[in-house]
This record gives sequence, C-alpha cells and structure tokens, in this order.
Amino acid sequence: MTDQLAALTTIFTEFYYWVTVVLMFLIHVGFCMYEVGASRYKHHQHTLMKNTMLIPLVTVTWFLFGWWIYWAFPTGPGLAPSIMNESSALITDDSAFSATWYTATSDLMAVNLGDHISGVFWAAFLLFSWTAASIVSGAIIERITTFAFGILAIAIGSVFWVIDAAWGWHFDGWMLKLLGYHDAYASGVIHAIAGGFALGVLMVLGPRIGKFSSSGEPRNIGPRNPWLVTIGLFLIYTGFWGFYAACNIPIFDLGPEYGMEGISYWTATNIYVTPTTLSGITFNFLMSLSGGLLAGYWIAKGDPFWTYSSGLAGIICASAGNDLYHPIQAMIIGMIGVVISYKLHYWVERKFKIDDAVGAVAVHGYAGFIGLVICGFVLNGYPASGYSVGAMWDGTTYASINPLGQFLGALIMFVVLGLIPGYVIAKVLHGMGKLRIPRDAEIAGLDYEIMETAKRDERAVATATR
Repeated sequence: MTDQLAALTTIFTEFYYWVTVVLMFLIHVGFCMYEVGASRYKHHQHTLMKNTMLIPLVTVTWFLFGWWIYWAFPTGPGLAPSIMNESSALITDDSAFSATWYTATSDLMAVNLGDHISGVFWAAFLLFSWTAASIVSGAIIERITTFAFGILAIAIGSVFWVIDAAWGWHFDGWMLKLLGYHDAYASGVIHAIAGGFALGVLMVLGPRIGKFSSSGEPRNIGPRNPWLVTIGLFLIYTGFWGFYAACNIPIFDLGPEYGMEGISYWTATNIYVTPTTLSGITFNFLMSLSGGLLAGYWIAKGDPFWTYSSGLAGIICASAGNDLYHPIQAMIIGMIGVVISYKLHYWVERKFKIDDAVGAVAVHGYAGFIGLVICGFVLNGYPASGYSVGAMWDGTTYASINPLGQFLGALIMFVVLGLIPGYVIAKVLHGMGKLRIPRDAEIAGLDYEIMETAKRDERAVATATR
C-alpha cells in the first residue's frame, strides 16, 4: 500500500468482510437451534452433531477445491468468452482474488502481509457454503445417516452451489451475459439450489416413521421446543444482515467503464458490480422480512412455526432484486412468495408423500424460485450487471434482466444443479445401504444409537487390552 488513502480503503474492506463473516456465523448457530427445536428429544444429539461436522467437512473441501471452482468456471462449458485478464477485468493472474491466491507467497505457510482481502473474502463465501449445507440438513432430520449427510454436505457446499455461483453470481458468469440473470442476494444461487437439492434427497430418503397414516394422510410432527425454534430463526434473521452485506463490494471505483470519463465515482456495488447502497438494501431487507411475517401469520392462521419461517421466506423471495426494488415492492414480493410457498409445501406433501421436516424446501427452494421469476418481470430491462453499461464482450453487450432469462435461471438453479444432483447422489447412497438409518434405530432414537455405538467401542477396546 503506497499511500494512506489506499491503506485506509484496503483495511476498511478487509474489516468489512471480516464483520460479515462474524455475523453470518450466527446463521449457523440459528440453524442448529432451529433444527434441535424442531426435532424430537431422542434425536437431539445427532441433529447437533451433523450440523457441527459440516463445518470441518465443508471448510476443508472448500479450501481444497470449492473456491477454485468459483473462479475457474464462470463461462460454463464455453458458452461465453471471458472478460477476465483483459484490460477491463477486475481479476488478473496475480490478483489476491484469483483462483491461485494461496500460492501468492513462496512459502505456503507464511502470512502474506501484502494480502488483506483474499482470506476474509474466502471466508465470506465459505459461510455461504455452510448455509447451503444447513438448509439441506433441516429437511432431512431424524432419519439420515451421519455418513450420508457428510457426503451430501460436501456436494452441495463445495461443488454444486459453487458451480451456480460461478455461472450466475460472478461478474464474468455466462448466465449474466446470455440470460440477463440477476440474483443480487442469492434467491437462487444459494436458496433455490439448496431447496431443490434437499427435495431430490427427500424423494429417495422417504418420510419419517409415522409421518403418514395407513391411508396416506400426513400427520403433523410439530416442533418439540418452540422456544429454540423462535430463537434460532431470530438468529438467522440477524445473521442475514451479514449475508446481505457480504454480497456487496463495499467501495468500488466505477470509473470510465460506466461512461464517467476522466473521473472516479466511488460507491458500494452488489457482487455484479452494479451500484447499490447499504441504506437501500436495509429498507428492502426489513420490508421483505415484515411482508413475510405478515403473510405467514395470515396464511398459517397464526401458527408460530410457519409465521417465523415465513419471515425468512419473505427475505429470500425478495433477495434476487433487493438491490433495486422499492421498499413497498420488496414487502409485496415477500408476501407473494410466502403464500405460494406455503401452499406448495402442503400440496407436495399430500400429493407425493414428501416429508420435509422443517419446511426447508418451501422456505428456501420454492421462495427462491418464485423470487427469481418475479424479479424478471419487476426489473425487466434493468442492467443485470455493472458490465451491462458500456462494457463489451466479444462485441456484444451483456443481456439485461428479463422474465425468460430469470425463469431459465431459476430452472438451472432449482432443477439442473439442485434437484437432479441431490436425487442422483441420494440414489447412489441408498444403493450402497448408506443413506437411511435402520428402522429400529429410528424408532429408538439416533441419540440412543450413538450411545450404543460408543459403548460397543468401549467394550471392544477393553477386550483388546486385557
């Protein structure tokens, strides 16, 4: 850093992303409390353990190959030329943001004092990965093996959501260029794909014992600790502030590429380098949360579980365009998403006997899908990316936001990269006999099974040492 202004800007950006990571950690705490509150007592320890173990599993695999996927595949299977490493690009071969950031120094184990960004930016994306895996975790509680969940967590957390982020949540992504895809705060990139992935797993995993009567009618297995559910969801709301902030670049020079010849214009942008403000997204975050809570209270007739969950669904539905919506639009879109998601949840449950234990597919998957489609109509014609304004790739401008592009993007997120991989991986695990716990263990409780396994191990050790 050659001067005080550059140093201040760099250190501010480093601290900015560090704070978002701390706040987003609360999302994971919230998911743990939420899932334990929703599960029955006999499964509590197992529920906590799988949420705990996804942290090291996803973190290590994200370090080894997940982050590389994001920077390596934005153009997909050669669908659109890359603008990286050209004069107008943000990324160069020696950038701290590049896929090879960890080889920036000659000594792999040394701290690179010239790099103030890559670690905190990497961590912000890592917390998105944890969120994707946690969404799947809630839907499949009380019947999944720990081994199977570990495989599924790595798949969604370090592979599939990262592919869709490279395609549709990257300034160089082919979906922005060709489809005009816009998803500023991840209605689809994290939520729709994780919801679709969870649905694919549930199709193979099957319902919990006792969920459906002999005639096929669903039974309500309500939360066992509504206090933990409430606190868990409020922690997730709190962590979402960090989630939203981490989707922004805090200070960016728009410069001549945006038609501002000879001057610098500094502002916050979303991840696509489209100008926005923290002030604007604060309005829209709170209004979409409020719209979701109001609609959830109404549609669920005051049911506390669905009311709290609907606040989250309202945020997720409006997230695709919350960098550009008017606050009233954000509120109404959140309300629409909640009503449709609630109705879809119970229709799918009755029609296809899908047992989504916490409504994760509805709150994240359906709401995210709907939010993408609505965004295409409300923001039709707006720039999908900052590079839609003046910058060129291969002689053609980026596509603008449009209904067809958003619908196709929603299908890619929910079905192509979500539901299909989830179903296929679950099918393979099922064929190996590794997907679902035995019936006796499910009836007795997963915590009992854990304790019995520990006792057997202790007896084996004692026998071997005699």
